[in-house]
Amino acid sequence: MALPDWATFQRLAAALVDASADRYQGWGDLVVFAACTATRIGEVSGCRVGDVDTEQWVWMLRRQTTPGPGGLKDKGTKGKRAREIPIIEEFRPLVLRRVNLARARVDSDPTLENSPVDARNEAYLDARLFVGPRGGRIATGVLRRATHWDDVVAQLGYEHLRRHDLRHTGLTWFADAGVPAAPVAADRRPHRSADHPAVPPPGHKELRDDGGKLSQHLRGDTGPQLAPTPRAVQ
Repeated sequence: MALPDWATFQRLAAALVDASADRYQGWGDLVVFAACTATRIGEVSGCRVGDVDTEQWVWMLRRQTTPGPGGLKDKGTKGKRAREIPIIEEFRPLVLRRVNLARARVDSDPTLENSPVDARNEAYLDARLFVGPRGGRIATGVLRRATHWDDVVAQLGYEHLRRHDLRHTGLTWFADAGVPAAPVAADRRPHRSADHPAVPPPGHKELRDDGGKLSQHLRGDTGPQLAPTPRAVQ
């Protein structure tokens, strides 16, 4: 299921933060990022600072974090290929805040205190954009337990809402905005064959245009009614 409007979505993000231990804002940031990029929780968890271009405002989705023998591990995307996703204006402040937090984690890491500059820069680019309150990797089960997801969505009247529905909400927004074959759904495109040649990846201009359509839709009279200053991106 997809959430009906932006106000409901913001209430969900805020309620998840309020229900978590120490009211950890990272849970709300993760939920906003997942919906606005129409991606899976594991894909958001796998995002590194070096994957985000804050000049072109594009996220190169390269990996996902999934449960496996011995705990959480990183692997390739579900579609087995990287894809570019536009970062729309409405949640860029959130992204910059997460980048700054990642820099702070690296700067305060005692194991890097005496490391050369190149090693520290490499660690910064490899730092995760989204981590748990103790700096650990995130998976959908971790999000569910830490935020008391089931209780929160039931209290909001959406007891059937799953973590995967954040992606569905984003895909619905892109489709309603008139974005054909949304780049976020690239892993659903047909594989290369004689009958189905591979679809070329969109260029940065096309990605910006797609992002602009989504922004207009979010703020439009018939869209999800994005508030001028959403709480989760302050």
